[in-house]
Amino acid sequence: MASQTSNLPAQAEEGFKDAASYDAYRPSYPPEAVEKFLTNLKVAQQFDAKIVEIASGTGKFTELLAQRPERFIVKAVEPHHSMREKLVQKDLPGVEVIDGKAEKMPINDEWGDACITAQAFHWFATPEALKEIQRVLRPGAVFGAIWNVEDYNKPQSWPATTKWEQKLNDFVYSLDDGLPRFRHLKWKDVFDQQLPATPFQVIKDTFTDRLPRFSLPLGEDTVKWTVWLSEEALSLRLNTLSQIALLKGEKREAYSKLLKEVLEGDDVERNEKGEIAVHGVTFFIWTDRI
Repeated sequence: MASQTSNLPAQAEEGFKDAASYDAYRPSYPPEAVEKFLTNLKVAQQFDAKIVEIASGTGKFTELLAQRPERFIVKAVEPHHSMREKLVQKDLPGVEVIDGKAEKMPINDEWGDACITAQAFHWFATPEALKEIQRVLRPGAVFGAIWNVEDYNKPQSWPATTKWEQKLNDFVYSLDDGLPRFRHLKWKDVFDQQLPATPFQVIKDTFTDRLPRFSLPLGEDTVKWTVWLSEEALSLRLNTLSQIALLKGEKREAYSKLLKEVLEGDDVERNEKGEIAVHGVTFFIWTDRI
């Protein structure tokens, strides 16, 4: 199959090119969150359910699907070449890895019992993607998106557990480049845009195939977690954020200095191994295909 063009912005392409580091240092998802998520997608305990996973990356969530007792049949769609190759190398049972993107998936109409995207929906939250997701799902199937959100990469309106994590969060926001990320919460807008503003718009939408494709309000839930990381492991995880991965020269030096300073703060909790308590939540949404 000819390779499709990735719809990732150039900065993200560059930041994610080290697929091995992304796979090694990005976290997996808590079992409690995965169980709640799949239950709301109506595929928990549904044997041989067909799942479309968009932007599978290196397979952090795909691995969890492949390990499930339901023996899911998964079509894992990923546009980024190096990440897709990393996923192919894992040779996960029940998983077919496909070159494609959210707006154009080589999958038959109404094939899926559920559609999932992990850590990625903010990159392609567009009407075109929703239309394609609706196409590949059977009527009544559920679309869900899930994210691991560390306190240092959270939305500004969410409270941080510690002062040092808030300082890092402030720094991450200072790097904003105008590209869409989970923390901006703009990805929610694509669902609200489904709703017509006037009765005339309802009539117009009926004739132009622009009726709502997914149900509102969105279902939402979170699971809090804490992980213990060495300073090196924390630094490596931070570097999987594309904006930090791209820092060079004086900007890289300033970031390194800030990280050193915040980790010397009096609110940094360490265990007997010297590992640091890093806090966050797994946040997920779901919505029925109409």
